[in-house]
Amino acid sequence: MKSDNKSDYTINATRKALNRLAEHTSLSEPEAVKIYIANLTTSDSYKKNLCIAYNTYCKHYHIEWKMPKYSQEAKNTALPTRQKLEILIANAKKLLSMKLQLSMEAGLRPVELCRLKVKDIDLDHKTVNPTTAKRGNPRTLPLTANLTSKIQEHIIRQSLNPNDQLFTGADPDHYGKQYRQMRNRLALKLKDPSIHTIRLYDFRHYFCTKKLYDINNPYTVMILMGHKKLETTMKYMHLMNLDDDEWTVAGATTAKEASNLLEHGFQYQTTIEGIQLFRKRK
Repeated sequence: MKSDNKSDYTINATRKALNRLAEHTSLSEPEAVKIYIANLTTSDSYKKNLCIAYNTYCKHYHIEWKMPKYSQEAKNTALPTRQKLEILIANAKKLLSMKLQLSMEAGLRPVELCRLKVKDIDLDHKTVNPTTAKRGNPRTLPLTANLTSKIQEHIIRQSLNPNDQLFTGADPDHYGKQYRQMRNRLALKLKDPSIHTIRLYDFRHYFCTKKLYDINNPYTVMILMGHKKLETTMKYMHLMNLDDDEWTVAGATTAKEASNLLEHGFQYQTTIEGIQLFRKRK
């Protein structure tokens, strides 16, 4: 998989899936693997991931099998309140708190956050330039002065160089495990079971929903999220109420896009986070 340019994240996920299968059945017997997966009391999405991992194994060892079809269940994403996310950030230890704040302010995937190098942080302009995962579009995201100051202090304290990893030794699995341990302790301490349900990815989901509300343009938010398809961004629309008014709003990131909007009757309003915003009456 490594020689096929698969990411470390994908390789690790495959390894974990195969380890689980190997603990409960024989990897050399496809029918036994099928039966084990079919009898699991878990989601079809997880079963599908197990099948994909085993399919990789079968291809490598030239094992013939017919992969069963499991489809990802369609369901809406639940979103915690900003207050709950801020409580988690406030109760985390210093380094974890900084990571969670970065996840919330920039909408980074855990793997993107763990890949960050010092040179990806522009302290002068208070922005972060992550290496986008899942072969998505590159993007530049703004940071608050508060978070930028914390990151700068971290870089100085650790004596980090531009090519150094921002969070030394960070990997998505450890980041996730560290977060869940802190979250579970906090849920028990506050006797609030709703905190126990907040996933690490919910910090990214919050970012997406907030940008949809602030900008009111899914295409622009698609760029900020690093999504490849607009349909992915549109999944978050149910989490907000877009008020129907008399204006249509659109964003542009290039001179060509801006010119096209002007030709179609849009008027320039302002620039936010490097994106030119235009509007015209409906």
